[in-house]
Order: sequence, then structure tokens, then C-alpha cells
Amino acid sequence: MTLTIWVDDWQIQCCGGSFTTGEVVSWTLMEVDPEDYADVVGSERAAEIDFREEHHGQEEHAPTWLEVLAIAEVHCRYDVPSGSTAQVHYPVRGSTELVPVKEADGRAEARPDVSFAGYLVTARRAADVPG
Repeated sequence: MTLTIWVDDWQIQCCGGSFTTGEVVSWTLMEVDPEDYADVVGSERAAEIDFREEHHGQEEHAPTWLEVLAIAEVHCRYDVPSGSTAQVHYPVRGSTELVPVKEADGRAEARPDVSFAGYLVTARRAADVPG
């Protein structure tokens, strides 16, 4: 069974390590509410997200060993909603671009009119754990 995992760009930039397809990783997985990702990846794709990867303050959760099967960079446009007086930028629905990559390091090549938000990672629980 495969899992779809959201990995925030800032999590890797802050204190995560890079990873590649085919690699076995040890991640702390947290359950998600798909609606939290609907604006970034669209409702249909958000419904596929099983977990998010977390590096901060989750010591009580045991890490999960996973084999990375596929990685997609997620880029989208951000804007201030019409009529808003606050200058807070939110993802613009329908602006998502997914870019398949072999390696994730928390940074992505700039793309026109969109910003890098994170990764969607397809993985499965690892049968052989490094030891």
C-alpha cells in the first residue's frame, strides 16, 4: 500500500535532510485534514494526502521507515484575496503546478508566476530498515 505525504519546503530547509527516489527514510508522520491542503493542491489531490512529515516537537511519535517511490514539487500562485484589508497572501485555487523530481532538498528552481510550497511524496512502508 502506498502513502501520499506532504513535506513542507521550510521543514527541509530548517532541519531536514534531502532525500531521493528509491531511498529509505525515517520520518515522523502526522495525520492531516485534507482540506488544509485543498487551496494548494486542489480538493481532489488533497484528498489523497495521508500524512505530513514533521520535524518539530513530535518526540512522542515514533518515526516511520519509508521507501520513497516518487517526489513531486508543488508550486502555486499566492495572492491577497479580493476585498481583503489584510496583506496576507493565500494560495490561489487552480494555480498548482506539480513537477516530478528525483531529489528533494527544500529548494526548487524558480518557475514563472508561481512559488514553491513543498512536496508530495509517494512512499510505502519499508520492509528492510537500515540498522
